Amino acid sequence: MQFSYTTQTLALAALCQSIRLVQQIARGDSTDASELAIALQSVAIQNAEEPIDIYGGKLEQLSQGYHILLSQLGDNPQKDLELTRYAMAVLVLERRMSKNPQALQAVGKRIERLNQQLQHFQITDETIIASIADIYVEHISPLGNRIQIAGKPAELKQSTVQNKIRALLLCAIRAAVLWRQAGGRRYHFILQRKTLLQEAKTVLQQLAQA
Repeated sequence: MQFSYTTQTLALAALCQSIRLVQQIARGDSTDASELAIALQSVAIQNAEEPIDIYGGKLEQLSQGYHILLSQLGDNPQKDLELTRYAMAVLVLERRMSKNPQALQAVGKRIERLNQQLQHFQITDETIIASIADIYVEHISPLGNRIQIAGKPAELKQSTVQNKIRALLLCAIRAAVLWRQAGGRRYHFILQRKTLLQEAKTVLQQLAQA
């Protein structure tokens, strides 16, 4: 994949959107069903013709993520530090996975099995969500420090909630893979912040005019 700030920004928007869903689920808040489905589906798509095809082929599917990214990169002093902490932890895990051939191979095989399951179940079926969560637990989580998720204890004790959170963390990892493939590096958040910010603004302006 060629170096692209546009694709980097798309990937970061997808990452932010997945993490916001993690926050909402952990707190017991309502979530957007289509956002959840788009995030989960991205895990199953390994070879897309265009980056946006990973997320349903439409930029509006990531509108929430672009808004979050704009807020996080902009001059707004009220940034979501929790979201930033989760995002940085995800980027670290993805980097470690990318340097671990065994983990990459294992994840690839599990995604092949996931696609077989999707011939019989919807992406938001609890069976599929549990399978995606299991990929994260077995092959991603052991690569680094466990991401401590804040939320309501009563919610976090539920196995269905735990599965959704872990599945969405894998969705965030998927977005981080795309970000790195497009040339994304952590120093871009400092040295190329204005470029990424302008990319996010441009997309949101396009969506507002559509």
